[in-house]
Amino acid sequence: MAERREPANEQAIANLYASMRSELNQIYSKITELEMEVSEHSLVMNAIQPLDPSRKCYRMIGGVLVERTIKEVLPAVQRNKEGIEEVIGRLNEALERKKKDIAEFEAKYKIRIKKSDNDVQDSNKKEGNAQGVLVGPAGATET
Repeated sequence: MAERREPANEQAIANLYASMRSELNQIYSKITELEMEVSEHSLVMNAIQPLDPSRKCYRMIGGVLVERTIKEVLPAVQRNKEGIEEVIGRLNEALERKKKDIAEFEAKYKIRIKKSDNDVQDSNKKEGNAQGVLVGPAGATET
């Protein structure tokens, strides 16, 4: 990994820290997006697996809808899903590295995150509104 130059002042440190946090958020966003794609691929695979392999099936390739058979499409969807899962794995590794870099940066420059007064008040309001709410188990029916 390339060595970064030492930041010149507090503002440069803050800017660099904000940039690192932004990169972290971008990685989180990309992982979430790709996990949604994996979920969609799984839905498609589960929907077409029980069907006759010679049945017609349509697939979008590069913005063009093409007619294929389930026998042709199912392995391609499986490969795409596996490729996306591989990318998610690499992004998770990058995420862990970035978290480690940020933690080291925070320790080196003694960075602490302060909540603004509005954030503290908002969180107190949320906590106050949530008190006394009882939620039953999922799928429970009233008798």
